[in-house]
Amino acid sequence: MKLTIDRMSLLRPLGHVQSVVERRNTIPILANVVLEAKNGALSMTATDMDMDIATEVGCSVVSDGTTTVSAHLLYDIARKLPDGSEVELAVADGHATITAGRSNFRLPTLPVEDFPAINSTDSSVSFTVTAADMRDLIDATRFAISTEETRYYLNGIYLHKTDTDELCAVATDGHRLAMTRQSLPGGAAAMPSIILPRKAVTELRKLLDDFDGDVTVALSDTRAEFTFGTVRLKSKLIDGTFPDYTRVIPQGNDRVMRVDAAAFSAAVDRVSTISSEKSRSVKLRLQPGMLNLSASSTDASSAVEELEVEYDGPEMEIGFNARYLLDIAGQVNNEMVEFALADQGSPSLVRAPGDEATLFVLMPMRV
Repeated sequence: MKLTIDRMSLLRPLGHVQSVVERRNTIPILANVVLEAKNGALSMTATDMDMDIATEVGCSVVSDGTTTVSAHLLYDIARKLPDGSEVELAVADGHATITAGRSNFRLPTLPVEDFPAINSTDSSVSFTVTAADMRDLIDATRFAISTEETRYYLNGIYLHKTDTDELCAVATDGHRLAMTRQSLPGGAAAMPSIILPRKAVTELRKLLDDFDGDVTVALSDTRAEFTFGTVRLKSKLIDGTFPDYTRVIPQGNDRVMRVDAAAFSAAVDRVSTISSEKSRSVKLRLQPGMLNLSASSTDASSAVEELEVEYDGPEMEIGFNARYLLDIAGQVNNEMVEFALADQGSPSLVRAPGDEATLFVLMPMRV
């Protein structure tokens, strides 16, 4: 096997592939990427047994062949080579030689036969969404994915078809909930409800950063496959039942406050500088036309800031985790953010004014 490729052409797809590979592996072959050179292209495949990724890039193939080398080592080498350099990769005698200018590296290879077979997705449903729509589904919800391993069924985004025939994405960690809906793509009417794991969500979002076409989504009860451009990402799904999230979406919260999203975020950020690291709590005191934000810590430090708001309800106080407030305010795609409140002990509804498709639920804190 021998090929030459431009450094940048190698670096970008290699960056996508190596991020799937775990840094620590008890099985040596799982630390490697499969490289296959034929028909003027270099294809790359990697897996962590739960998720696998394959992509390809054009190159000058001198002789066909297949091998596996350390994904992270190869990526680090390509990253550190000079811009614009031409990289030659040759495999012989159980080693891969990487040459660029005066730089020369020799890496051990492992047999391709040892690499686990990539399962084909026996998909029951396949449909197409735009990359922009997929990015919106992920961005509006992923910050609320739980990191608590005991409730493993919350460690991902719940994708499903609603009763009103919409494609809906939901994530929650028990303290906050994020939900967004889009019109159902053609072919998705029979889609199974799935929980896409956090790592797959993260990798998919990174891959979509520099892609603007259509994404083909193939689903079965146990696996999801996303194909776009030259990339194919497959992932196991979380085997669990997502809770009935509709029960925690408050109905009838009639104390509505509207505030400039950027000004609100900045004020929360400033005031929370004082709040103790453990609780990160900020108190909101509402009165007609005015919002008072305050925080204090155990060493008697305190901070107060006032903001003008649209609010004409009764005076009330409520506390929230500052980090959660900032996460949600950052996802509201509007200059204004709207809070629908009930009382200091009940969940609050947050959304952009007039936006029926996306909403956030936030549990209050005692302050």
